[in-house]
Amino acid sequence: MRVVYFYLMKDAPERVQATAPKHAAYWRDLGLRDYLGGPFADRSGGLITFQADSGVQAERLVANDPFLSEDLLEHHWIKEWLLD
Repeated sequence: MRVVYFYLMKDAPERVQATAPKHAAYWRDLGLRDYLGGPFADRSGGLITFQADSGVQAERLVANDPFLSEDLLEHHWIKEWLLD
């Protein structure tokens, strides 16, 4: 299944900047199939898309995101994305 993880940051630019390298390394090092991701140009959040075997697996991967574990996200959503 194709998954989209959309997230918006809290207003904590210093903490976000300090955690961003750990966040990027976490997602890159997972080696997920068809992974694409990055921040929005205004750095208000970002979007990641990847393949997962199930919704449970996608939730588990997102739960370990350093931005989430460091309580830096104002909102986040995980959705299955159907591509034609």
